[in-house]
Amino acid sequence: MGLNYPATASDYRHLAQRRLPRFLFDYIDGGAGDELTLAANVADFAAVRLRQRVLVDVDRIDTAATLAGEACAMPLALAPVGMAGMFARRGEAQAVRAANAARVPYTLSTVGICPLAEVAAASHAPFWFQLYMIRDREVIAALLERAWSVGCRTLVFTVDLPLPGMRHRDTRNGVPARGARAAMLKARQLLVRPGWIWNVALRGRPLRFGNLVEQVRDASDLRAFWAWVNAQFDASVTWRDIAWVRERWKGKLLIKGILDVEDARAAVESGADGIVVSNHGGRQLDSVASSIAKLPAIAQAVGGKTDVLLDGGVRSGTDIFKALALGARGVLIGRAWVWALAGAGESGLRDLLDTLRRELVLAMTLAGVTRIADIDARHLDRN
Repeated sequence: MGLNYPATASDYRHLAQRRLPRFLFDYIDGGAGDELTLAANVADFAAVRLRQRVLVDVDRIDTAATLAGEACAMPLALAPVGMAGMFARRGEAQAVRAANAARVPYTLSTVGICPLAEVAAASHAPFWFQLYMIRDREVIAALLERAWSVGCRTLVFTVDLPLPGMRHRDTRNGVPARGARAAMLKARQLLVRPGWIWNVALRGRPLRFGNLVEQVRDASDLRAFWAWVNAQFDASVTWRDIAWVRERWKGKLLIKGILDVEDARAAVESGADGIVVSNHGGRQLDSVASSIAKLPAIAQAVGGKTDVLLDGGVRSGTDIFKALALGARGVLIGRAWVWALAGAGESGLRDLLDTLRRELVLAMTLAGVTRIADIDARHLDRN
């Protein structure tokens, strides 16, 4: 592509594609099934129109917001992304530093490469921790205790993964397969990315799931890890189990993976401090609605009782504005920040976050609004 100065999330996506082995790029870039929901997450944002206003005093724009009780420079957090340390050298540590610089929250995935202690050492501010419900409750209790001990005060509990989605790109790349054929396919993809081998695979060691080294016998073996995860995903979980988590977590609790009004109400009743409207980035059940399409009804139903955040399809500061106008308190970004980190490192992620903030400022300016709290449906063009 020959980009010297990447500007958008799409630009960083192209850079990431050039740097990562194909099986890793497709892992983060792809979705479930035919990727209809993945596409809808972005397309439905594009269909939202804003109302432009002029000759309004917008000399002082303030993008400051509060998410999960934390003051932020803008209403955005970095979503949990598993294996971020495979996309850039010690990726989770780089990401939390970039988030600190932008004064937005960073969420560490349970299945991150860098462990909680390493991310805490890299950060000068509290960060969020993401957790799945797994069968071994002692593992969950230990992770909660460890997260609290390093200063995490917000738990993002992901509830839309009782089983992994059917991600056909991974199958085509031989990710779950065993044997010589799969090994040769991945080796060929690695050999054409010597920069990744040197910078990440060698200099970024150990490449293992840092938070689960005590649970998985070989936490550096992806197949062994996923075998453990598949055995541990608990499809019997109900809202009663959320109460178990609520009793053990003293901080803020956000339930991520809500797409239905009834589930949103159940999350509030379970004691959650907030919900994240999300379809897991289109990576779970294909043909479900986009996150932005489900947001208005959910925000109307529970927005007065709990914080409503949105995840999925956010690619610009203008998208942030649209989500706020449709009822969200803030947004999470996933792919966008990983593309930037993989394509241009920590400085690339810092630049992307700065671009998102400046795009948000522009949208607020031309919509005639100066404070985040004042953005609502009046700023949408319904005609």
